[in-house]
Amino acid sequence: MFFFRIFAPNIEYIPSDMSIFSRINTHTEHFWRDLGLYIGLVLLTTLVIVWFLPRNERKPFAYEIGEPWHYGTIIARYDFPIYKTDEALKKEKDSLLKTFQPYFNYNPDVEIAELTDLRNDLAKSKVPLPTGFADIIIERLHRFYQSGIMDTPNYNSLHSDTTAQVRVIFGKDAESVKIGYLYSTMSAYEQLLNDEHLVQERPLLQKLNLNNYIIPNIIYDRGRTESARNDLLSGISPASGMVMAGQKVIEQGEMVDDYNYRVLNSMEKEMQRRQTGSRQITNHFIGNAVYVFILVVLFTFYLTMFRRDYLSKPRCVAMLYTFITIFPIAVSLMMEHTYFNFSVYILPFALVPVFVRIFLDSRTAFITHVTMVLICAAALRYQYDFIVVQIVAGLVSIYSLREISTRSQVYITAVLVFAATCVTFFALKLMESGEDFNPDASMYYHFLINGVLMLLAYPLMFIVEKTFGFVSVITLIELSDTNKGLLRKLSEVAPGTFQHSITVGNLASEIANKIGAKATLVRTGALYHDIGKMKNPAFFTENQQGGINPHDNLTEKESARIIIAHVTDGVKIAEEHNLPVIIRDFILTHHGHGLSKYFYIKYQNEHPNEVVDKSIFTYPGPNPSTREQAILMMADTCEAASHSLKEYTEESISNMVNKLVDQQVKDGFFNECRITFYDIAVAKQVLIERLKAIYHTRIQYPSRLKK
Repeated sequence: MFFFRIFAPNIEYIPSDMSIFSRINTHTEHFWRDLGLYIGLVLLTTLVIVWFLPRNERKPFAYEIGEPWHYGTIIARYDFPIYKTDEALKKEKDSLLKTFQPYFNYNPDVEIAELTDLRNDLAKSKVPLPTGFADIIIERLHRFYQSGIMDTPNYNSLHSDTTAQVRVIFGKDAESVKIGYLYSTMSAYEQLLNDEHLVQERPLLQKLNLNNYIIPNIIYDRGRTESARNDLLSGISPASGMVMAGQKVIEQGEMVDDYNYRVLNSMEKEMQRRQTGSRQITNHFIGNAVYVFILVVLFTFYLTMFRRDYLSKPRCVAMLYTFITIFPIAVSLMMEHTYFNFSVYILPFALVPVFVRIFLDSRTAFITHVTMVLICAAALRYQYDFIVVQIVAGLVSIYSLREISTRSQVYITAVLVFAATCVTFFALKLMESGEDFNPDASMYYHFLINGVLMLLAYPLMFIVEKTFGFVSVITLIELSDTNKGLLRKLSEVAPGTFQHSITVGNLASEIANKIGAKATLVRTGALYHDIGKMKNPAFFTENQQGGINPHDNLTEKESARIIIAHVTDGVKIAEEHNLPVIIRDFILTHHGHGLSKYFYIKYQNEHPNEVVDKSIFTYPGPNPSTREQAILMMADTCEAASHSLKEYTEESISNMVNKLVDQQVKDGFFNECRITFYDIAVAKQVLIERLKAIYHTRIQYPSRLKK
């Protein structure tokens, strides 16, 4: 029963002639459909997040050198070595590798082959050589090959240390040879050209291309070298002591020094080594899945119990579940890979409550932020600090930025979030510190980067709008600019309608401010609600300016069709100019399913014996579905009707407003929106006061008597 109440769909109108069994079946079908969608959404979100969460064993304790041990006394459960630090191991390896001699193979066949080719080529050469010159060249090359020739890259890498030696294998024997006794292909060729007996004929030597006959006969033996290096390094012990089972490792309150730090790290490495089996990995995966599943389910319960209307809007669902998915994925990737040694604190988590607060509400913003932060903590080591800092940052962003209408608001929020995170982290470090307080100044650079990235809220809002179909206050302010676009055209084509729209916008925004609705939204909607009148402006009284009335030559049905068409024409114009859907809804709903009463009543009076088809004189609707749309309907109706009053007194204006609004309530125009009787009463009062101010009478100035 509990789940049925939570996931049951919103109460819908069911015809009274349906049987009780039909009603139960309809309700049950909606329940199972919605339940299936919610379960699928929860499972998909959980699967995506868990897939990216780190699968390796994280450190079970958080500790730093110079801080007290916050946990209970640790007793070793098994023997484990005290591992050396990475720096110590690297130092030992570097020390051994300084004396290491790589292996090379001596190949005598290279000399034989190359000198044979050289003799044959010199005999055939057309280059005139002095007598005995060829024998000198061959003899010099013989010396080089006997000393040993290496390829130039290997020679250069070793020659930087003149005392370095290599192991040269001659058959079954190996000898250590200083690198200074060997030649590279380049150095052998240069020495040949600079030989005292050959230097005078250097141009002839260059023509012979002797470098083609200088080939390495000392060949690098990669396999034997790597094997020897590994054997040498394997002799280094990774440990410098042992901790026996039952031995105390550290007790609560004890300061963590260099030795304790190594012992604790060694214990964690041993724990990880013992727990890296497939079973342990499976357990971690299941634990992560259950943890994330619980949080996503609770988040979904919140929406179904307190914000069910969001679940009926795909854009709201897409944005909320995207936010609680994308940041845990980003945190997981940063934990798995080291990106420039940045911590996860540079990620602007506070952007999530900012966007949810702007487009939805503050309560949902806080729940979304807490859910996202708790999920992200599953991938982190210092979970407590992270959770506290990010929740504080989220609360500050919610309190400081209700809506983005100016750039300065973003800067103020970024500064406040930066300050709040710094102070909170500093306080946590004070709480955890011992006698020697370490503020960990490096973290504040990450908080600064986080604050700078918070400034992306302004440009990112455009992406969020276009991706999920929301409309921000900034977009509404841009749309309400009367000096460009459709509104400028409206002022030129239908000036009366334009002035009417401005007045309605002012009335509607004042009502919205009084009852806590979205004033900017309703004002922008009011500016565009009558743009359909641009198609036939002369058929509307506010644009006729005392001229000929074109309705005089039309029947009531034709006139009604033209008047009603301004709604559908307005929607078409809005679509052509890519106005947001939320603005188009104001165009559709500002008359609801009301009648074009003037022509309807006139037709009835002229055809008293005819059953009149109301659909011909009825606006297409729908009726208002939001408070803002209901406000616009009231303001539009009252402002238009005020021009037909014969006299403008407090009584006449009050009677007119009460009569029109009460009739709209009676006709059921507001049944589909969440507007209260209190809101309607406030709206009527605002309309009365504002219309009185608009149509107030001025004192008549006396004229001067003539003498």
